Amino acid sequence: QVQLVESGGGLVQAGGSLRLSCAASGRTFSPYAMGWFRQAPGKEREFVAAIRWSGGYTRYQDSVKGRFTISRDNSKNTVYLQMNSLKPEDTAVYYCAAYWNRGTIVSARPGDYDTWGQGTQVTVAS
Repeated sequence: QVQLVESGGGLVQAGGSLRLSCAASGRTFSPYAMGWFRQAPGKEREFVAAIRWSGGYTRYQDSVKGRFTISRDNSKNTVYLQMNSLKPEDTAVYYCAAYWNRGTIVSARPGDYDTWGQGTQVTVAS
C-alpha cells in the first residue's frame, strides 16, 4: 500500500532548472533512505541521488554533482530533486524510490529499493 508520487517533470531549455517532488504515503514510519533514478530509452536505469531520511546524508552520481541537490521535508513526507544547469543528456524518465531495513547503507543500487514511483518525464531541449 506504499505509494510514491512524482511531480515536477516537463520540458526545459538547456541551462535551465527544474525541481522534482516525490510524496510518500501509505506507511506509518519513514524509510531509511530515498533516492532518484533515471532511465533514457534503450539505456539502463541510472542512479542519480539518494538521501538518508534520518540525518540527511546524501550521495550523488558524479555526472550530477554540483548541479543537482536532493533534499527532504519530513513534515510533508516528500523528497525533492533540484536540478540546475540542465543538459540534453539529462533527458530521461525520473523515478523516486524508497527502502526500509537496509542498515546503514545509503544505496545507489536499484535492487535495494523496496518501492517505486511511476516516473516523471524530464526533457531538456538544446
